[in-house]
This record gives sequence, structure tokens and C-alpha cells, in this order.
Amino acid sequence: MLTVFSEKHALRDSKTELFGGELVAPFECPARAEHILERVREVKLGNIIAPAQFAIEHVTRIHDADFIRFLETCWSEWSAEGYHGEAIATCWPARGMQLRIPDQIDGKLGYYALAAETAICNGTWEAARASVDVALTAQAALRDGAGAAFALCRPPGHHAAADMFGGYCFINNAAVATQAFIDQGAARVALLDVDFHHGNGSQAIFYDRSDVMFVSLHGDPREAFPHFLGYADETGEGDGKGFNHNYPMGPGTGYSTWGEALADACRKIGRYAPDALVISLGVDTFEHDPISFFKLTSDDFKRYGATIAALNLPTLFVMEGGYAVAEIGTNAVNVLEGYEAG
Repeated sequence: MLTVFSEKHALRDSKTELFGGELVAPFECPARAEHILERVREVKLGNIIAPAQFAIEHVTRIHDADFIRFLETCWSEWSAEGYHGEAIATCWPARGMQLRIPDQIDGKLGYYALAAETAICNGTWEAARASVDVALTAQAALRDGAGAAFALCRPPGHHAAADMFGGYCFINNAAVATQAFIDQGAARVALLDVDFHHGNGSQAIFYDRSDVMFVSLHGDPREAFPHFLGYADETGEGDGKGFNHNYPMGPGTGYSTWGEALADACRKIGRYAPDALVISLGVDTFEHDPISFFKLTSDDFKRYGATIAALNLPTLFVMEGGYAVAEIGTNAVNVLEGYEAG
């Protein structure tokens, strides 16, 4: 299987994350991608290539153009204010307030942020821009006839909505790649999110559309980030009614329950009969992940890779979460090897 990877991911090397009332070293860090790349090489999964560069118009098919300009200029505006730390939102347009975009960078951060844990640092824009190029390069391989490809994206993307960043995400790599399939003539695309956290950004982007089915298996939002989206009764609206499916699950969920949810999700995808399948591949469902509460083992990742393969669809794997425990490489590649063996 082809892997696409950019060294520019390392430009995103934030030093601060708000967690448990403290500023800590971020869980989303460069070591994540390096662990995965090392394992891809170790098992000889296939060729590894650098991404091509794609026009920003591919991104603005999904994201608001003003939001993208904000991401591009945020660090320079923040630095121009004379701030010495990393850019972190401290206020939001909460209930009863105006949804107007301020001129000052603190206000802009609050307008565009969905959470305060994710700091913007020098290099964030360049890394995010390269990450979406990784996804689009892997998507182009499928367009050109490959059966499957792996976009080793970092930073991840599935929490990024059309005009919001957070949850370590800035540009929604999987959504941009999904849209590329549609723009190239696909009538229907399924986007299956197996990350521990609900893909709120992806859901919001496609919620009123029938040409993309979004399906997510995740920690119950009553217990897990992002808390305010991902309930089972969220099924789409307008043309998208019935094309959004959430499987929220509680603390301690193991593969027996999780695998049943995946099997049901795959049945729905099979009935939908998409032209392509995009997987938001988060492996933070692992039993030892530091910020999640599912209990999947390393062998379980191979098992569900084979389940996905049984759909027999052109499949794009886009890397999302799974944090810097050493097993992240094993677990991510186990999904891909399980898929190929299936």
C-alpha cells in the first residue's frame, strides 16, 4: 500500500496544551508521525512518497476562505502584538453574544476556535497545509487506479469544521479528500470515522448532504471531547437526513461492543453503495492511549482492518488521532495490514 508523508509535519511542534488545568506538553506531537512512519518502513508496507502541492481552492471547497486566511496569518498577527507565548483562545462568542469577527487577534482566535486546548505556534500553518496535500496526493492515487492508499497526515483534521479549529485540527484533511472524489465524478462517498473522538467537523461539513454518508464510532459525548456533538439522534438534516450515523459508546468499551458497531456501520455503508470510502483513522481507541477510554488491543486493529476490506471499495486511510505511546505505529499499521490481508 502506498504511504504519503511530509517531513513538514515537524514544523508543527507546539509546546503548550491546556489539560487538567495545567499547561502541559501536547499529546499531539511530532513523535506520533515518526512512530507510524518507522513501522511502515519496518513491515515494508509499500512505497513512501512526498506529497504534491495542490491549489488552495481544493481546501476552500470545504473551508471558509476567511478562516483559511486566519490560519495563514494567525501567528504573524499574534507575534505582532508582542505576545511571547503560543496563541491560545481565551474568549468565545458564547450564548447571547454577537457572531462578529473582531479585528484584534485575541478576538479572532476566540471566534474561530472550538476549544482552548489547541495552541497555534510558529509553523502550524505550513504543517497543516502540507498535511492536506498529503491527503490529496493519496486521494489522487486512488483516482488513478490504486485500490487503497494511506495518507500519514499530521496535524490531524476531523475536528476542524468549515470555519473552526480545535482538537489539534486545523484543516479537515479527510473532508477535503472526500470532496475531491465528488469533484472528480463520484456520485456518493462514505466517510467512516474510527477515531475515539467524534469527528464533529466532518459531521458538520456534510450534515445536509446526501452525496456523502458520514459514520462515526466514538466515545459518548456525555463523557468525552468534543462533548457537544456526536449523539445517536444526530441523523442529518435537509438532503442529508438519514445519511449521518453516530455510534457513541461509554467508558471501558472493548472490541466485542466496538466491533459490533463497526459491523453495523459497514452494513449501512454497503447499502449506501458509495464509489469510494474514506477512513478517518484514529487509533486512540487503544487500551493504553493516554487521553481516551476504549479498550481495543493491538490485535483488534488488524481485525477491523479486515472488516473494512470486506466492503471491497477503493479506500483512502487518512491519519487522525492516537497519541504518542510507542504502540501508535503498530496499531495504525495493523489496520492497514489487516486491510491488505482481508
